Amino acid sequence: MPIQVTRLSDPTVRAFVTAVNAHDRKAFEATLAPGATMADDGSERDLADWTEREIFSSHGHMDVASESAGGRALVADYRNDTWGEMRTKWTFSVDDGKITHFETGQA
Repeated sequence: MPIQVTRLSDPTVRAFVTAVNAHDRKAFEATLAPGATMADDGSERDLADWTEREIFSSHGHMDVASESAGGRALVADYRNDTWGEMRTKWTFSVDDGKITHFETGQA
């Protein structure tokens, strides 16, 4: 049973997941600190390129299964039009209410 997005503990991570699921690029970008970075399966990626390909143009969606680390670590069933659905892990570094780095990969 997924956790309702409105019940996620960390407000910045909650805003991130809400923006991903709404395909709201402006709201998504508002969750990120200037110069934010990300990694996928342990490899640093270009954040703008990756999010365009894996979230926005492919209709990405997160159903959060669990959270830990005060809401800054998630396990989610992630799906998009490119890869279908897979169990993924997400970790977030947040500073002053903005995401400075996030990592994702298969769980």
